[in-house]
Amino acid sequence: MKFGLFLILALLIGSVAGHFMLENNGYVLINFRGYTVEMSVPVLIFVSFVAYIAVRALVRLWQTPRELGEMAARARSRRSGERIAKALVALSEGKLARGERLLTKGAASSETPLLSYLAAARTAQAQGDRQRRDGWLKMARDSDSGAENAVLLTQAELQIAAGEFDAARKSLARIRESQPAHPLALKLLGELYHAEQDWHALTDLLPQLRRAKNISSRQLDDWTIEAIEAQLKAPNLDIDSINAYWNQLPRALRKHGRLRRARIAALIKSGNDDVAATEICRALKADWDDDLIAVYGALRLPNKHAQLRQTEKWLNQQPENPVVLLAAGRVSVRNELWGKARSYIESSIAIAPTPAAYHELGQLMIKLDDPAAATTAFAKGLTLSNTGALDLPRLENFRA
Repeated sequence: MKFGLFLILALLIGSVAGHFMLENNGYVLINFRGYTVEMSVPVLIFVSFVAYIAVRALVRLWQTPRELGEMAARARSRRSGERIAKALVALSEGKLARGERLLTKGAASSETPLLSYLAAARTAQAQGDRQRRDGWLKMARDSDSGAENAVLLTQAELQIAAGEFDAARKSLARIRESQPAHPLALKLLGELYHAEQDWHALTDLLPQLRRAKNISSRQLDDWTIEAIEAQLKAPNLDIDSINAYWNQLPRALRKHGRLRRARIAALIKSGNDDVAATEICRALKADWDDDLIAVYGALRLPNKHAQLRQTEKWLNQQPENPVVLLAAGRVSVRNELWGKARSYIESSIAIAPTPAAYHELGQLMIKLDDPAAATTAFAKGLTLSNTGALDLPRLENFRA
């Protein structure tokens, strides 16, 4: 830069000096539309230089307002960035009010007002002020007309977190009017149905959620299990409804222990004990489950002799399992095999005493007309129970 200025200055001085020092300093004649200009070469150089300087000055003056505007914009952007950085620090330190104030101060003139207002809305809700939250959301919407969906998604997310389920449903519906398969809207809708425990709606939505692929498979499986399990607990289900729910499940989830137990419980509640027994046997071939053994032992199947044979078959596989022993004792009672029943129940107690086993032994002692032994058994069962005798399971009340 300095060299360029020095060179220009040298040319200027040289042209002036040449005009006076040279004997023959050249001659220039310019004729343009009747106008004639005569001068020497050094003067031409001098005039050209002055004209160049004048043009550069005019260009510079023309550019000055724009450059000043750009400089001011850069300054505002820098200050906005500094405020946002300070706001994030304040929020990380738990200073929510200060963080909100910094986020919104000068947000309208920043390069990203939308992000500042959305962050301020989250901060306002974290402070429990939903009215101020809605105000920031409105300002976010006004700051960028093309970001309607972004604002609605944030709004729905905050409404779900605040328990405003009806309002969240309306926010998501507005998005889905134009984009029915919007992935994030579907995800939030799934969270909404789960929070509301609207299991039917969640079940219907699950296929779309799996196609959207923005929720982990584990989360979707957990939702599926909860939804189907809850629906299988509904009263007055018939076997067709139970099978309809079951057939909605992905094949891999049909082996899930919670869902198997829920299906079996629903079958028993609907009076389909034989089908439930078949399902228990099929499930136990794949995976051993003590809970299902206990359920099988409490079933009142028409063929009680076959039920005892099946129970004793499992007992041969696990002779020291107290759950199988208790189940065999219960089925032996139904077959009126009193001695065998007593042996099985007492063996179960010897391995792992439980209130339920003592209760069964007490009932058996009553049948055997031994009230003293029955009283002793009931008393021992009560010492193991933290809930009292009314909560002890009873054979005849399994469906209750």
